[in-house]
Amino acid sequence: FITSLIFLIFTIIWVLLLGFGTPIFLVGGFIFGKWIGTILVILGLSCGSTLLYILANYFFKDLIREKFSKKFYKLNEKFKKNELIFFTIYRFIGGIPFALANILPTIFNVKIKNFFFGSIIGMAPQLFIGTSLGSGIEKIIQTNSEPPSFFILLNSKDIYLPIIGFIIFVFISYMLRKKFYKN
Repeated sequence: FITSLIFLIFTIIWVLLLGFGTPIFLVGGFIFGKWIGTILVILGLSCGSTLLYILANYFFKDLIREKFSKKFYKLNEKFKKNELIFFTIYRFIGGIPFALANILPTIFNVKIKNFFFGSIIGMAPQLFIGTSLGSGIEKIIQTNSEPPSFFILLNSKDIYLPIIGFIIFVFISYMLRKKFYKN
């Protein structure tokens, strides 16, 4: 329990200070396994992202609007139609650096609860895939007495299934991006 709490707090601080979450899901899967790791990573990244959004909205809203509103003005109408659904899709599709994806919604005045729940729902699939990969790496290291070769790693279902899931996720994201971000 204490390790989980420390990891959760560390994840929130990590996102606040550095703004990205890539190594966190691998570490979460490695330490806690696929299921508990996914829950902790999703909660930590969503809480950290929400806090970063609140800080950016409070202190840097004008600066962010000045820098990015011209580039992303077409998304404003989509956010106004159904904020939670579109923000969830925005999080699912990705393609924007994580730190920027956390502060960019200040342009669209996304409600805090929609930001938080949209982050949880939208990031869950990709975080589950990454956490599963971290868990698979931990299993392989635990079961082998010497470091496995790259081909042995790729031959393990604990590794190749998350990689296949990632490829499918990228394809779905690409198709959704074409549909929702056209024009």
